[in-house]
Amino acid sequence: MSNNSSLQVMQERDMHKVVVAQKIMRVVSQFFLYLFLFAVAFVILFPFYWMLISSVKTLDEYMLAIPTLFPREFDFVNYVEAFNTANLGRLFGNTVFVGVVSTILSLVITVLSAFAFARLEFKGKNAMFAALLATMMIPGELFTITNYKTVNDLGWLNLEKYGFTVLIVPFLVSVFYIYLLKQNFMQIPNELYLAAKVDGTSDLKYLWKVMIPLALPTLISITILKMMGSWNTYMWPNLVADSQNYWLVTNGLRKFSVTVDNRPDTPVQMAAVAIVSAPLFMVFLFLRKYIMKGVSRSGIKG
Repeated sequence: MSNNSSLQVMQERDMHKVVVAQKIMRVVSQFFLYLFLFAVAFVILFPFYWMLISSVKTLDEYMLAIPTLFPREFDFVNYVEAFNTANLGRLFGNTVFVGVVSTILSLVITVLSAFAFARLEFKGKNAMFAALLATMMIPGELFTITNYKTVNDLGWLNLEKYGFTVLIVPFLVSVFYIYLLKQNFMQIPNELYLAAKVDGTSDLKYLWKVMIPLALPTLISITILKMMGSWNTYMWPNLVADSQNYWLVTNGLRKFSVTVDNRPDTPVQMAAVAIVSAPLFMVFLFLRKYIMKGVSRSGIKG
């Protein structure tokens, strides 16, 4: 009995040491994990912090040899000057128009294409869908070259005649959005579709009454992502929109500059960037759950 008791005590001590060691390792690992996450967050967020504090500094304070990490005085006049000088009202209007029109048309194309690939049966469907997915492997810059050659041949670079057509049409089709919605449609039981066909329901009515309501979270995600993409696009508008009347916020800001005594007024430029960035921050802040919900519901079944 004595030997058994001693052995049991030793085992309990060893177990206690193991538990303590595991707790210490867990605390150390958590410490380094949070330290790493803090470092990554700092690297990501500091440029935004610098943009905001620079936008409310005076030019003299911004030009100091030793930068200040917090403004000595707040100069909110920079925002008023930026809005008026950069003509942000027109830039916002152009961008919203292009974004809304391209988003609506892109949604129509995406919904019809995803429905065809998910439910309809026709020859070459799988081969066609595989070919579309293969285009996702091609760098976007190559599409920019071919699209520019196409719109140039069609004469759409004449903005006074065709308006915003050249900014809307070339990128209406998104293979990624079609794939995302198609996978979501595939999760809807096919028995619903067969039952609807037995009842004499047309494909478009079934799409409108059944599939779109069930896939609404994914459609909301696609809408938000498309609008954000239209807001952030830079290369294509900068390439084709050579008239100031058709500039969007990105290329408009790129060509916007203010000088004071032959010095660039960087605080005003930072204020303009902050104004343009604000809608995207608001969208992400209030609609991020819809983006995550729509994406998480896709890609499970295919």
